[in-house]
Amino acid sequence: MAELSSIDIVGGGPGGLTAAILAARAFPAARITVHEAAPRGVTWGFGVVFSDRALDFLKADDPETHDLIAPRMERWQNMVLNHPDGAVTLDGIGFAAIGRLELLTILAERAEALGVALHFGAEVDPATLTGDLIIGADGLNSRCRSAANAPSLTHMSNRFAWFGTPRPFYALTQTFLRHPKGALNAHHYRYAPDMSTFIVELEEDAFQAHGFAEMGEEESAATCAELFSEALEGAPLLTNRSIWRQFPKLWCETWATGTMALLGDAVHTAHFSIGSGTRLAMEDAIALIAAVSGASSLEAGLAAYQQSRPPVARKIVTGANTSAEWYESFSRHMEQPPLDFAMSYVTRSGRVPPEKLRALSPAFMAQYEAAQ
Repeated sequence: MAELSSIDIVGGGPGGLTAAILAARAFPAARITVHEAAPRGVTWGFGVVFSDRALDFLKADDPETHDLIAPRMERWQNMVLNHPDGAVTLDGIGFAAIGRLELLTILAERAEALGVALHFGAEVDPATLTGDLIIGADGLNSRCRSAANAPSLTHMSNRFAWFGTPRPFYALTQTFLRHPKGALNAHHYRYAPDMSTFIVELEEDAFQAHGFAEMGEEESAATCAELFSEALEGAPLLTNRSIWRQFPKLWCETWATGTMALLGDAVHTAHFSIGSGTRLAMEDAIALIAAVSGASSLEAGLAAYQQSRPPVARKIVTGANTSAEWYESFSRHMEQPPLDFAMSYVTRSGRVPPEKLRALSPAFMAQYEAAQ
């Protein structure tokens, strides 16, 4: 096993905290420090969503942390597509969700219980850190990433903004609206018994036509709440850095340089339409600590991480990018009847063949095939 006396982790998101927890278990004598720029108890966004298997990927590596998180998650078994001409239920497309702040709180407390030092509320210069291993888990605008990581960064054209709402939805739902100024889509799901995430998305021409480019957060929230009033049943939309963004497509070829290893959004992004960003970051952390703790030296461990983890993540990121491309022209897909639209949606990543879909969503497939 590689001998490490100190590990510095830049970024206290789910990936960074998972790395800290696993490192504390693998290297109990090491000094492990997490450096998070945001104050404690502060995060942007609302809920995070996982597939129906929720945190099964974590259970094998850290059952204690899994058992702290799993009971706090909201779960559902079906997904609903609200097409303007009729709703379609996709049975068997289950998910689980939890509030981002609640997840971070659980992970932070678990890390501290294992002796990890958490430093909140101050930027840190990675060049000043002295750990034997430095982990860059500091997101898209990573200060740990450098030209040596060979990053590629482009952006999707659609605009989106993350809101919250005190209105629970009982499935992951997508509501598509026709409008004279351009179509809109909302991704919404509950992450607590009384709270939901509500992401509004629209194509660039519609974004400009609706005037969102000239609106601040609160005006955007009020306008979107009015547009989606039927789905919201009159509930308001809440803001938390709910600015309009274009989704970044980041990929780095090199994940480890010297004593620095990157994970999560610091090294790759995955479009929110497949709900895998947080899971990918946590799985990166699992792979990194497993590689380093299982190697004879830090150098060998980082080489193993570089060899094993990017190909696995690449498949998921590629599927996410393909999914995102479908959304880039979702208004055109909306011209289809509801069942055809739903089939287009559920097969958008190219990873769900008909035979798998029949097993996964038998009721939907029976309805779809009967209509052909």
